[in-house]
Amino acid sequence: MIFWGISFVWTRIALGELQPIALVFIRLVSSSAILLIGLKLINKLEFIKKEDLKHFLIASFFNPFLYFLGETFGIKYTSPIISAVLISTIPVFTPVAAFLILKERLTILNILGLFISFFGVLVMLGFQSGSDGNSIIGILCLLFAVSAAIAYSIKLKRLSSTYGPFSIVAWQNMIGSLMFLPFFLIFDLNSTLSAAFSAKVLGSIILLVVFASSLAFIFYTKVNSILGVSRTAVFTNFIPVFTALFSWMILDEELSLQKATGMALVIGGVFLTQIKGFNLKLGSR
Repeated sequence: MIFWGISFVWTRIALGELQPIALVFIRLVSSSAILLIGLKLINKLEFIKKEDLKHFLIASFFNPFLYFLGETFGIKYTSPIISAVLISTIPVFTPVAAFLILKERLTILNILGLFISFFGVLVMLGFQSGSDGNSIIGILCLLFAVSAAIAYSIKLKRLSSTYGPFSIVAWQNMIGSLMFLPFFLIFDLNSTLSAAFSAKVLGSIILLVVFASSLAFIFYTKVNSILGVSRTAVFTNFIPVFTALFSWMILDEELSLQKATGMALVIGGVFLTQIKGFNLKLGSR
Protein backbone atom coordinates (compact mmCIF):
# COMPACT_ATOMS: atom_id res chain seq x y z
CA MET A 1 0.00 0.00 0.00
CA ILE A 2 3.01 2.29 0.52
CA PHE A 3 4.10 1.62 -3.06
CA TRP A 4 0.59 2.11 -4.47
CA GLY A 5 0.06 5.22 -2.34
CA ILE A 6 3.12 7.02 -3.73
CA SER A 7 2.43 5.70 -7.24
CA PHE A 8 -0.28 8.35 -7.66
CA VAL A 9 2.41 11.02 -7.34
CA TRP A 10 4.79 9.19 -9.71
CA THR A 11 2.00 8.65 -12.24
CA ARG A 12 1.01 12.31 -12.23
CA ILE A 13 4.65 13.29 -12.86
CA ALA A 14 5.03 10.80 -15.73
CA LEU A 15 1.77 11.94 -17.33
CA GLY A 16 3.36 15.34 -17.79
CA GLU A 17 5.17 13.94 -20.84
CA LEU A 18 3.44 10.64 -21.67
CA GLN A 19 -0.10 9.65 -22.62
CA PRO A 20 -1.94 7.22 -20.26
CA ILE A 21 -1.87 4.17 -22.56
CA ALA A 22 1.82 4.69 -23.34
CA LEU A 23 2.69 4.93 -19.65
CA VAL A 24 0.80 1.75 -18.75
CA PHE A 25 2.29 -0.15 -21.72
CA ILE A 26 5.84 0.84 -20.75
CA ARG A 27 5.18 -0.15 -17.13
CA LEU A 28 3.79 -3.57 -18.03
CA VAL A 29 6.40 -4.47 -20.67
CA SER A 30 9.26 -3.48 -18.38
CA SER A 31 7.83 -5.23 -15.32
CA SER A 32 7.02 -8.49 -17.13
CA ALA A 33 10.44 -8.57 -18.82
CA ILE A 34 12.29 -8.09 -15.51
CA LEU A 35 10.22 -10.72 -13.71
CA LEU A 36 10.16 -13.34 -16.47
CA ILE A 37 13.88 -13.08 -17.17
CA GLY A 38 14.75 -13.01 -13.47
CA LEU A 39 12.58 -16.02 -12.64
CA LYS A 40 13.96 -17.95 -15.61
CA LEU A 41 17.56 -17.26 -14.58
CA ILE A 42 16.99 -18.60 -11.08
CA ASN A 43 14.84 -21.47 -12.40
CA LYS A 44 11.75 -20.36 -10.45
CA LEU A 45 9.43 -19.54 -13.35
CA GLU A 46 6.14 -21.46 -13.25
CA PHE A 47 4.61 -21.97 -16.69
CA ILE A 48 0.86 -21.62 -17.16
CA LYS A 49 -0.99 -24.94 -17.31
CA LYS A 50 -3.33 -25.39 -20.24
CA GLU A 51 -6.40 -25.63 -18.01
CA ASP A 52 -5.49 -22.37 -16.25
CA LEU A 53 -4.82 -20.28 -19.35
CA LYS A 54 -8.38 -18.97 -19.54
CA HIS A 55 -8.24 -17.95 -15.88
CA PHE A 56 -5.01 -16.01 -16.49
CA LEU A 57 -6.56 -14.33 -19.53
CA ILE A 58 -9.67 -13.29 -17.60
CA ALA A 59 -7.67 -12.08 -14.59
CA SER A 60 -5.28 -10.10 -16.82
CA PHE A 61 -8.22 -8.58 -18.69
CA PHE A 62 -9.56 -7.18 -15.42
CA ASN A 63 -6.13 -6.24 -14.08
CA PRO A 64 -3.89 -4.85 -15.48
CA PHE A 65 -5.86 -4.10 -18.68
CA LEU A 66 -9.19 -2.64 -17.52
CA TYR A 67 -7.94 -1.48 -14.13
CA PHE A 68 -4.96 0.47 -15.47
CA LEU A 69 -7.07 2.02 -18.22
CA GLY A 70 -9.50 3.36 -15.63
CA GLU A 71 -6.91 4.34 -13.04
CA THR A 72 -4.44 6.09 -15.35
CA PHE A 73 -7.07 8.10 -17.23
CA GLY A 74 -8.68 8.87 -13.86
CA ILE A 75 -5.42 10.28 -12.47
CA LYS A 76 -4.97 12.30 -15.65
CA TYR A 77 -8.32 14.05 -15.17
CA THR A 78 -8.43 14.32 -11.35
CA SER A 79 -5.99 15.15 -8.56
CA PRO A 80 -3.83 12.36 -7.04
CA ILE A 81 -5.65 12.61 -3.68
CA ILE A 82 -9.14 12.46 -5.21
CA SER A 83 -7.97 9.47 -7.27
CA ALA A 84 -6.72 7.74 -4.13
CA VAL A 85 -10.05 8.37 -2.36
CA LEU A 86 -12.09 6.76 -5.12
CA ILE A 87 -9.70 3.80 -5.44
CA SER A 88 -10.06 3.31 -1.68
CA THR A 89 -13.73 2.41 -2.17
CA ILE A 90 -12.55 -1.01 -3.38
CA PRO A 91 -12.70 -2.59 0.11
CA VAL A 92 -16.23 -1.27 0.65
CA PHE A 93 -17.56 -3.43 -2.17
CA THR A 94 -15.05 -6.32 -2.32
CA PRO A 95 -16.16 -8.09 0.90
CA VAL A 96 -19.74 -8.17 -0.36
CA ALA A 97 -18.61 -9.75 -3.64
CA ALA A 98 -16.36 -12.21 -1.78
CA PHE A 99 -19.19 -13.14 0.58
CA LEU A 100 -21.67 -13.71 -2.28
CA ILE A 101 -19.30 -15.48 -4.69
CA LEU A 102 -16.57 -17.11 -2.57
CA LYS A 103 -18.61 -17.50 0.66
CA GLU A 104 -15.83 -15.82 2.65
CA ARG A 105 -16.67 -15.27 6.32
CA LEU A 106 -17.54 -11.78 7.52
CA THR A 107 -17.86 -10.82 11.17
CA ILE A 108 -19.77 -7.87 12.59
CA LEU A 109 -16.46 -6.34 13.72
CA ASN A 110 -14.99 -6.81 10.25
CA ILE A 111 -17.91 -4.94 8.67
CA LEU A 112 -17.78 -2.22 11.34
CA GLY A 113 -14.04 -1.81 10.83
CA LEU A 114 -14.49 -1.55 7.08
CA PHE A 115 -16.91 1.36 7.36
CA ILE A 116 -14.89 3.10 10.09
CA SER A 117 -11.81 2.84 7.91
CA PHE A 118 -13.58 4.25 4.85
CA PHE A 119 -15.10 7.04 6.96
CA GLY A 120 -11.57 7.85 8.07
CA VAL A 121 -10.60 8.26 4.42
CA LEU A 122 -13.38 10.80 3.94
CA VAL A 123 -12.47 12.67 7.15
CA MET A 124 -8.78 12.71 6.22
CA LEU A 125 -9.50 14.27 2.85
CA GLY A 126 -12.23 16.59 4.09
CA PHE A 127 -14.96 15.10 1.83
CA GLN A 128 -13.34 17.27 -0.79
CA SER A 129 -14.90 17.85 -4.17
CA GLY A 130 -12.93 20.90 -5.29
CA SER A 131 -12.16 21.91 -8.82
CA ASP A 132 -9.23 19.51 -9.03
CA GLY A 133 -11.52 16.55 -8.48
CA ASN A 134 -14.65 17.58 -10.35
CA SER A 135 -13.94 15.98 -13.73
CA ILE A 136 -16.84 13.64 -14.45
CA ILE A 137 -14.69 11.75 -16.97
CA GLY A 138 -11.97 11.22 -14.37
CA ILE A 139 -14.40 10.08 -11.68
CA LEU A 140 -16.14 7.64 -14.04
CA CYS A 141 -12.77 6.23 -15.11
CA LEU A 142 -11.78 5.66 -11.48
CA LEU A 143 -15.10 3.97 -10.64
CA PHE A 144 -14.54 1.75 -13.68
CA ALA A 145 -11.12 0.85 -12.24
CA VAL A 146 -12.73 0.01 -8.90
CA SER A 147 -15.14 -2.43 -10.59
CA ALA A 148 -12.27 -4.08 -12.47
CA ALA A 149 -10.23 -4.43 -9.27
CA ILE A 150 -13.06 -6.19 -7.47
CA ALA A 151 -13.52 -8.67 -10.30
CA TYR A 152 -9.76 -9.25 -10.39
CA SER A 153 -9.58 -9.95 -6.65
CA ILE A 154 -12.22 -12.65 -6.98
CA LYS A 155 -10.41 -14.28 -9.91
CA LEU A 156 -7.03 -13.98 -8.22
CA LYS A 157 -8.16 -16.22 -5.36
CA ARG A 158 -8.13 -19.28 -7.65
CA LEU A 159 -4.74 -18.53 -9.22
CA SER A 160 -2.97 -17.68 -5.94
CA SER A 161 -3.81 -21.13 -4.56
CA THR A 162 -1.94 -22.79 -7.45
CA TYR A 163 0.87 -20.44 -8.54
CA GLY A 164 3.44 -18.34 -6.71
CA PRO A 165 2.97 -14.56 -6.59
CA PHE A 166 6.05 -13.76 -8.70
CA SER A 167 4.89 -15.98 -11.56
CA ILE A 168 1.30 -14.70 -11.41
CA VAL A 169 2.38 -11.06 -11.65
CA ALA A 170 4.96 -11.80 -14.36
CA TRP A 171 2.44 -13.58 -16.61
CA GLN A 172 -0.46 -11.20 -15.96
CA ASN A 173 1.73 -8.20 -16.80
CA MET A 174 2.94 -9.86 -19.99
CA ILE A 175 -0.61 -10.74 -21.06
CA GLY A 176 -1.75 -7.24 -20.12
CA SER A 177 1.01 -5.65 -22.21
CA LEU A 178 -0.11 -7.69 -25.23
CA MET A 179 -3.66 -6.44 -24.70
CA PHE A 180 -2.40 -2.85 -24.60
CA LEU A 181 -0.05 -3.24 -27.59
CA PRO A 182 -2.52 -2.47 -30.43
CA PHE A 183 -3.88 0.58 -28.58
CA PHE A 184 -0.35 1.84 -27.96
CA LEU A 185 0.64 1.40 -31.63
CA ILE A 186 -2.50 3.10 -32.90
CA PHE A 187 -2.86 6.00 -30.47
CA ASP A 188 0.36 6.74 -28.60
CA LEU A 189 3.38 5.48 -30.56
CA ASN A 190 4.16 8.77 -32.31
CA SER A 191 3.70 10.92 -29.19
CA THR A 192 5.90 8.52 -27.20
CA LEU A 193 8.71 8.64 -29.76
CA SER A 194 8.66 12.44 -29.63
CA ALA A 195 8.45 12.67 -25.81
CA ALA A 196 11.30 14.43 -24.00
CA PHE A 197 11.73 11.75 -21.29
CA SER A 198 13.26 14.10 -18.75
CA ALA A 199 15.21 12.69 -15.82
CA LYS A 200 12.25 13.33 -13.52
CA VAL A 201 9.84 11.41 -15.77
CA LEU A 202 12.31 8.56 -16.37
CA GLY A 203 12.84 8.25 -12.63
CA SER A 204 9.08 8.12 -12.04
CA ILE A 205 8.67 5.40 -14.69
CA ILE A 206 11.43 3.27 -13.16
CA LEU A 207 9.91 3.61 -9.70
CA LEU A 208 6.46 2.72 -11.07
CA VAL A 209 7.83 -0.37 -12.83
CA VAL A 210 9.78 -1.74 -9.87
CA PHE A 211 7.56 -0.82 -6.94
CA ALA A 212 3.98 -0.25 -8.18
CA SER A 213 3.75 -2.65 -11.13
CA SER A 214 5.90 -5.44 -9.69
CA LEU A 215 6.55 -5.59 -5.94
CA ALA A 216 3.19 -4.18 -4.83
CA PHE A 217 1.26 -6.74 -6.90
CA ILE A 218 3.53 -9.57 -5.73
CA PHE A 219 2.93 -8.69 -2.08
CA TYR A 220 -0.82 -8.25 -2.66
CA THR A 221 -1.07 -11.60 -4.46
CA LYS A 222 0.75 -13.42 -1.66
CA VAL A 223 -1.37 -11.86 1.09
CA ASN A 224 -4.57 -12.52 -0.87
CA SER A 225 -3.88 -16.26 -0.67
CA ILE A 226 -3.33 -16.04 3.11
CA LEU A 227 -5.92 -13.57 4.42
CA GLY A 228 -8.61 -13.98 1.77
CA VAL A 229 -10.13 -11.50 -0.67
CA SER A 230 -12.16 -9.29 1.68
CA ARG A 231 -9.61 -8.96 4.52
CA THR A 232 -6.83 -8.23 2.04
CA ALA A 233 -8.81 -5.66 0.05
CA VAL A 234 -9.55 -3.51 3.09
CA PHE A 235 -5.85 -2.63 3.32
CA THR A 236 -6.32 -0.49 0.20
CA ASN A 237 -7.84 2.07 2.58
CA PHE A 238 -4.21 2.81 3.46
CA ILE A 239 -3.55 4.08 -0.08
CA PRO A 240 -4.93 7.62 0.40
CA VAL A 241 -3.20 7.77 3.79
CA PHE A 242 0.17 7.19 2.15
CA THR A 243 -0.76 9.41 -0.79
CA ALA A 244 -1.46 12.26 1.63
CA LEU A 245 1.79 11.63 3.51
CA PHE A 246 3.89 11.55 0.36
CA SER A 247 2.09 14.61 -1.03
CA TRP A 248 3.08 16.37 2.20
CA MET A 249 6.68 15.15 1.97
CA ILE A 250 7.21 15.60 -1.78
CA LEU A 251 4.70 18.24 -2.86
CA ASP A 252 4.63 20.24 0.40
CA GLU A 253 0.87 19.80 0.86
CA GLU A 254 -0.51 20.59 4.31
CA LEU A 255 -0.85 17.72 6.82
CA SER A 256 -3.63 19.03 9.07
CA LEU A 257 -5.15 17.74 12.32
CA GLN A 258 -8.20 16.69 10.28
CA LYS A 259 -6.04 14.51 8.05
CA ALA A 260 -4.25 13.03 11.05
CA THR A 261 -7.61 12.20 12.67
CA GLY A 262 -8.76 10.53 9.46
CA MET A 263 -5.55 8.48 9.32
CA ALA A 264 -6.15 7.26 12.88
CA LEU A 265 -9.68 6.16 11.90
CA VAL A 266 -8.36 4.35 8.83
CA ILE A 267 -5.73 2.47 10.84
CA GLY A 268 -8.20 1.58 13.60
CA GLY A 269 -10.77 0.39 11.09
CA VAL A 270 -8.24 -1.80 9.30
CA PHE A 271 -7.30 -3.45 12.61
CA LEU A 272 -10.97 -4.22 13.26
CA THR A 273 -11.30 -5.90 9.85
CA GLN A 274 -8.49 -8.30 10.78
CA ILE A 275 -10.03 -9.49 14.08
CA LYS A 276 -11.10 -13.12 14.11
CA GLY A 277 -13.22 -15.08 16.53
CA PHE A 278 -16.09 -12.65 17.19
CA ASN A 279 -19.19 -14.80 17.69
CA LEU A 280 -21.47 -13.00 15.21
CA LYS A 281 -20.38 -14.23 11.77
CA LEU A 282 -21.80 -14.02 8.28
CA GLY A 283 -21.04 -16.91 5.94
CA SER A 284 -18.17 -19.38 6.15
CA ARG A 285 -14.92 -20.17 4.42
